[in-house]
Amino acid sequence: MQMEKEKIMQYGLLVGGKWIKTEQKMTVTDKYSEQATAYISIAARTEVDEAVELAYAEQSQPFHVADRYEILMRTVELLRERKAVLADVITSETGKPLRDAEAEVERATQTMLFSAEEAKRISGEGVPIEAAVGAHNKMAFSIRVPVGVIAAITPFNLPLNLVCHKIGPAIAAGNSVILKPSEVAPISALKLAELLLEAGLPVNRLHVLTGDGATIGQALIDNKRVAMFSFTGGLKVGAWLRQHAGMRKVVLELGNNSGNIVHHDCDVDRTAKILAARSFANAGQVCISVQRIYVQEEISKLLLERLKFYTEQLVVGNPREEKTDIGPMISRKEAIRIEQWVNEAVQDGAVIVAGGKRDGAFYTPTIVTGATPSASICREEIFGPVVVVETYNGVDEAIAKVNDSDYGLQAGVFTNQLQTAMKAAYEIRAGAVIINDTSSFRVDHMPYGGIKQSGLGGKEGPRYAIQEMTDERLIVLDRF
Repeated sequence: MQMEKEKIMQYGLLVGGKWIKTEQKMTVTDKYSEQATAYISIAARTEVDEAVELAYAEQSQPFHVADRYEILMRTVELLRERKAVLADVITSETGKPLRDAEAEVERATQTMLFSAEEAKRISGEGVPIEAAVGAHNKMAFSIRVPVGVIAAITPFNLPLNLVCHKIGPAIAAGNSVILKPSEVAPISALKLAELLLEAGLPVNRLHVLTGDGATIGQALIDNKRVAMFSFTGGLKVGAWLRQHAGMRKVVLELGNNSGNIVHHDCDVDRTAKILAARSFANAGQVCISVQRIYVQEEISKLLLERLKFYTEQLVVGNPREEKTDIGPMISRKEAIRIEQWVNEAVQDGAVIVAGGKRDGAFYTPTIVTGATPSASICREEIFGPVVVVETYNGVDEAIAKVNDSDYGLQAGVFTNQLQTAMKAAYEIRAGAVIINDTSSFRVDHMPYGGIKQSGLGGKEGPRYAIQEMTDERLIVLDRF
């Protein structure tokens, strides 16, 4: 046992280019074996304040666009070189199948590539102020300047790519970053920081603080040198940040309970196959994962049969085995929560069509019908491998059901009628409406963000994030 303990890696905080190991530690586990694989250091207010001060001071140093581009491009090369190592880390700390972890590394690489490219395109615009009476001898243009120190807070479900969505645009825009990754899946973020330093990033442009989210978050809020908060995670923490940030910029990417409409004119078998694949990926722990499916009454029996068939083909098991489609959830606690929510719905009259079984941190891909609209699996964000199927008659009814939600991140619509597609596009209240694919479709350079309780303050995607991570400054010149 002593030899096994000695193999467990210990990671420090990254502050000022140095890895600082603290006496207080947290344990990171392999989510399949549930065994300890690493210890991370816990940051206190002292380390938070030191990191912010160093990041703030660094903003006075030159950081030319060409340098930002080259650093990000070298990071892209390193991500490609270390793909296997990073994918292995992601599989261990999240439990997602290895091929999905490899796909995440590929996406993270693209996110950094897009960020590098966008660094070269940051610009203001000409402003024709000479058209105003009395301003005929003046001209104006705007420039975009870094906001300064950005606090980036990221979740566990895509522990590498979502970090890249914060760091990549922030560096491209010339900012300094204080990164707080998820305490349950922080190692891939620490590995990324190593790559950025190896790529030549100035040491005070990025600091990584691991540990207790509440402690670090409070210290960041209290430090007025932090100019912006970029947060991806749950509604409760997001609302707290918004409440306490004052006049500082806040971008929140929050949850969803994605609605998906299946109209009678779609290819039912293709639709069922796509829904099964997208609903349960990453054990359903994706904020745009399919959660609510509304299928037109006349095809509901066939759709449910095909959805059940494809769902039951999914293999649940060891995420390191090639055949595995679904690994464990992030913890037993979360799997137990899912089990409780499904059982509550069944007690109120819902029927489990497929799945509905828990084994430790595993929960089988589950299809539920007949749930009451007030059930937690309908109203809240499940964030687990569960979909709820309900029928509708007309498209107006389907759209109303999708909109009957506190969330509005993305929605999916399956139809071959242009009129139905456009009606849904204009009337569904969400940040994106995906036609003939599910709500879970995303590529990393598209604008991504929601409305209602799904988000606030701007979009992600490197080009759009850079707009939020820069301030527009107007320059007025007198020609004489």
